[in-house]
Amino acid sequence: MADSVGRPTGKAAAGPGAVLSTLEQVRELGLARGLAVLRRVNQVDGFDCPGCAWPEGLPRHTLEFCENGAKAVAHEATPKRITAEFFARFSLAELEAREDVWLEDQGRLTEPMWRAPGATHYAPIGWDAAFARIADHLGRLASPDEAIFYTSGRTSNEAAFLWQLFARAFGTNNLPDCSNLCHESSGTGLGESIGEGKGTVSLADFEACDAIFVLGQNPGSNHPRMLTVLQAAKRRGCAIVSINPLRERGLVAFANPQEALGLLGHGTPLADRFVQVRVGGDVALLQGIAKALLELEDAAPGTVLDREFIDAHTLGFDAWRKALGERSFDELERGSGIPRAEMRELAALYARAKAVIACWAMGLTQHEHGVANVQELVNLLLLRGNISRPGAGPCPVRGHSNVQGDRTMGIWEKPTPEFLARLGAEFAFAPPQAHGFDTVAAIRALAEGRARVFVAMGGNFARATPDTPHTEAALRSAELTVQISTKLNRSHLVAGREALILPALGRTERDTQNGVDQFVTVEDSMRTVHRSQGRLSPAGADVRSEPAIAAGIASAVLSGRSAIPWAELAGDYDRIRERIARVIPGFEDMNRRVREPGGFVLPSGAGTRAFRTPSQRALFTVQTPRDTALPPGQLWLMTIRSHDQYNTTVYGEADRYRGVADRRAVLLHPEDLAEAGLEEGQAVELESHWRGETRKLAGFRAHAYDLPRGCAAAYFPEANALVPVGARSPRSGTPAYKSVPVTVRPG
Repeated sequence: MADSVGRPTGKAAAGPGAVLSTLEQVRELGLARGLAVLRRVNQVDGFDCPGCAWPEGLPRHTLEFCENGAKAVAHEATPKRITAEFFARFSLAELEAREDVWLEDQGRLTEPMWRAPGATHYAPIGWDAAFARIADHLGRLASPDEAIFYTSGRTSNEAAFLWQLFARAFGTNNLPDCSNLCHESSGTGLGESIGEGKGTVSLADFEACDAIFVLGQNPGSNHPRMLTVLQAAKRRGCAIVSINPLRERGLVAFANPQEALGLLGHGTPLADRFVQVRVGGDVALLQGIAKALLELEDAAPGTVLDREFIDAHTLGFDAWRKALGERSFDELERGSGIPRAEMRELAALYARAKAVIACWAMGLTQHEHGVANVQELVNLLLLRGNISRPGAGPCPVRGHSNVQGDRTMGIWEKPTPEFLARLGAEFAFAPPQAHGFDTVAAIRALAEGRARVFVAMGGNFARATPDTPHTEAALRSAELTVQISTKLNRSHLVAGREALILPALGRTERDTQNGVDQFVTVEDSMRTVHRSQGRLSPAGADVRSEPAIAAGIASAVLSGRSAIPWAELAGDYDRIRERIARVIPGFEDMNRRVREPGGFVLPSGAGTRAFRTPSQRALFTVQTPRDTALPPGQLWLMTIRSHDQYNTTVYGEADRYRGVADRRAVLLHPEDLAEAGLEEGQAVELESHWRGETRKLAGFRAHAYDLPRGCAAAYFPEANALVPVGARSPRSGTPAYKSVPVTVRPG
């Protein structure tokens, strides 16, 4: 439910609506199949939910999943199947005319398919023949760097390790991944500031904190199980602050469906404060809070800042304080849209809390200034020593279930020399040293003909990336595109001159190699590595696991060139884990430790104040707030996900929590709507502006909504075409999905 301008009402998130939605997923799967699969989600002896990377504690609840997790599982475990007859019936042109929801609803892919050059349809092909086609194309490249090996965050540790090993044995570091599109700014910012690109907190810290700041994150839709943790913190008196242009339902109130009152819709109010910062104004707001904090310290020296921590464990405080002193509250108010009185109230709340956790997601990272956002937040944490002590620390909340693990396994276009040395020593080869393409660079390389083969381990590259028409044209220009997938999506249709679809097992399914059931592992947002083992029968007899596919491609491509025992590794995943344990620090004795209930936690230097920066200290960094002023008639557009969506996978048109029925919608402040001469629900055209370039999208409708003046919101991926491929962070490469200057006019 929502009021007339889309403000969340008092109706709590989750509750009976979530229960009904989950029951619908069970109904669609069939009662027996649905119950069988849902009772094993996120269990110690079950499979990891592909829906998000929020961790599971011990002991596990009987129903250790959320509404959106049930949707993700049902999406994968569907009994619907796509066979060769489907592709014989539909041409690529006919499929391309269909909506994305329809494509993914057709069911699981069941056999390898090949689109020959000039063909209008995909046709069946055997696995060996498919691997031979890939080997032929890769073998004809002038350089290994003309190939791109993309990875989705749903890929397991074992598959990711083999995938990066193959790419590097082939001779390239062109390993872009979905992290380039989402949390790369977190990794870059944290890596420079505290010496590692991951968060430092655990679930136990949420039981000890006094305040939680949630920035640029919508946990109610994107990480619903986090709401249970926030509810427990709130009930014991923890303060919760939401900093986000949108006032999201999940942080207004949460009706826990695992409680009797929650089932009746009675919710726990969560956020004590909603700070609706202007799009792009996060650095200005955080500096305003810090400036007010310094005022409190000056009024009562020694009572606010943790000088002992600052002096012993940080560098750069004096330079940072000097730069901040040159900023006026007038400037910070203009940049953030938040009055200084509110900044002072937030500073007082922060100062009262003995231990503070800062959680964030893509609302902070997907900006040209995304790294600055993260580092200014770290500055705020450092002021009171809110890193590496109980109940405190940075907590970037990842989306894809194993996006953090994939990076740990070496899926990165900029590997460290130390990692490459260990990898090369273990497998007796010389890995390439030159950095490869990240995701945006990969798009440009394809478009310019510098890359000729694109192979994706999972994901929906055509929809996840910015500048949709440009990206689609880049993919079509490739000589070969290969998609390793579970379901049909847009990327299979935006194909190169020759294309392959290779069907992969899902997380819910039994993975048997050489007659022995295997399990894989994943790493959650809080550095815990645990096992995942499905039990459902595979979608088809001709579906293979991702490790088996990676090894099959590698064997065909590197035949006679590599002594790496690909078949042996793919035939027993313990052998992959033995190699991981010898190559990657923190994974020692992996096979034993991951079999323990709950798995094991990777070490964190920053978590023990052993900062892995060159100085071995955490760094205060000086950031410049973004000028958020725009020419008359322009607004800052942020892309958002709906409640009925998981990344690029859309389950339905309506956004239940925001009360928006149409995905081709643009949300505006009521006064901005009126100023543009628009009426509620009117058809509009959107035009983006970036360094003299413009892009247009028609067929949208304008809706009044509760967000700051001068700001707008539209759904991802429908609005991705407005995001120029060049509009990205110069430091992390992350596209600026969350801050695009646009004009909204009648259309």
